[in-house]
Amino acid sequence: MKILVATNRTQGDREGDYTFCVPGELLWITEVCGRDRRDPRGGCGCGRGFGGLTSHRATTTGEIVERDFTDDELRLAVQTSLTDQGWLSEALSEVECAAVVEEVVSEVRAIVEALPVGAVVRRDIDVSAPFRVVS
Repeated sequence: MKILVATNRTQGDREGDYTFCVPGELLWITEVCGRDRRDPRGGCGCGRGFGGLTSHRATTTGEIVERDFTDDELRLAVQTSLTDQGWLSEALSEVECAAVVEEVVSEVRAIVEALPVGAVVRRDIDVSAPFRVVS
């Protein structure tokens, strides 16, 4: 299955690049704070980053890779990470939690399915195409 992982490839090619994730770590499309929505170039940088499912850190570069993963394993990784980070609280029902997990998985799939293995991707909420291939 194609998945999105943290990479150091092209890291530093763009001013403001950052990487706090572990290379090879699964990534997800994190929520963007109000500060970055108002000023994508002067905010905290979350609008340019992907979130690491294990480290709970962020990076500006992700790579499309082929891994021996099943859909269920991907859902479990997302669910575990979102629970650990507090996104899936006890106030949500099982159905609501499953819907959030599926939304995150679908967002990642939409990116990886459209791109070739080996593509390095950046995120930028300040442009018409918020995800673009850089390598």
